[in-house]
Amino acid sequence: MDRERLARAALSRLMEPQDAAGLALVHVAGAVDALGIATGELKPGSGLERDITALLADHGPSPGWTGLAAALKRWQPRIPELAPERDLATMARLGGRLIVPSDELWPGQLSDLGIQEPICLWWRGQEQPLPGADSCIALVGSRDSTSYGASVTGDFAYSLAQRGYTVVSGGAYGIDAHAHRAALAGGSGAIPTIAVMAGGVDRYYPSGNEDLLRAVGNQGAVLAEVPPGSAPTRYRFLQRNRLIAALSAVTVVVEARWRSGALNTAHHAETLGRAVGAVPGSVHSANSAGCHRLLRDGGAVCVTDAAEIVELASPSGVSLPGQRQAAAQVQDGLTLEDLILLDALPLRSTTSIEKLSAVAGLGQESVRAGLGRLGLLGLAVSERGGWKRGKGSV
Repeated sequence: MDRERLARAALSRLMEPQDAAGLALVHVAGAVDALGIATGELKPGSGLERDITALLADHGPSPGWTGLAAALKRWQPRIPELAPERDLATMARLGGRLIVPSDELWPGQLSDLGIQEPICLWWRGQEQPLPGADSCIALVGSRDSTSYGASVTGDFAYSLAQRGYTVVSGGAYGIDAHAHRAALAGGSGAIPTIAVMAGGVDRYYPSGNEDLLRAVGNQGAVLAEVPPGSAPTRYRFLQRNRLIAALSAVTVVVEARWRSGALNTAHHAETLGRAVGAVPGSVHSANSAGCHRLLRDGGAVCVTDAAEIVELASPSGVSLPGQRQAAAQVQDGLTLEDLILLDALPLRSTTSIEKLSAVAGLGQESVRAGLGRLGLLGLAVSERGGWKRGKGSV
């Protein structure tokens, strides 16, 4: 088996993500020798510590760097746990794989992280090229999202996926889940959505999102930089946020409290020179306080629809989606709610607003408003007090 791949698999278990000393060691010595030095099988060369110190100094202050000896002592307790062949076998059994920076499948935009580029990525999902940054949009926000946040996220993600963009998020409850779900519903590209996990991809976390994350793995990709079996600790949630930002051309914060992990993702995006968007909300909503903070401080651009996000992703127009060659489809341009309502309308017999409300899972006021919009487009018609599909939708 490829020694580089085995070494990086082992290093991802030995070292925490963003371990500055470990990442610098890999940069200076290469993955194979770095593993040998970290496990005590190789003696470090006389100039190694000087080279690591210089590299870290080039990338700003590294308060955790107190010398190679201290780093080796920190890694030592994990050495008995190293079993890269077992971890790779686990991924193969799950239909997944490990990718490393030298692979063709490696997302090149992660190199923008410099020394903080991950050692490897554990990937659950079909083997296919991951999209570049210009095709990825991150949608992030509160776990305790409001109905407003859920609605906005659903509209954004569905519309972006229809345009061929990949929606990147963190697989958590709230805004993340709404983003993944709507992207799967609207996806027209090979990878409609990517979930970047804080723990190992062998376990879908949180458990309440297991079915959703399984669908993301089947239709998109589930990624992590920590190996199978790794726990999703609070620190690792913050570490993985830099990957969400680096994968994407734009990071959009839909809802965020004053102190929120989503703001951490936005900060990483700003540091990388990526665009940041924020959705305005009610001044009375604590869930929008973080978004308003981003807008007030000038770190984000106000976004209110998918078109504005696309504009941020490609300000020069170079990366705007081209005209579709296929014939226009009935559902093109419809909101997620209107598409659900259209699917609920019978083709021949008519039905009542009350029954449509039950079938579509929408309130009666939403059904009435949606029927009005579909009626104007010729997609719904009213006959004898009931509703059915219009000829334009058949």
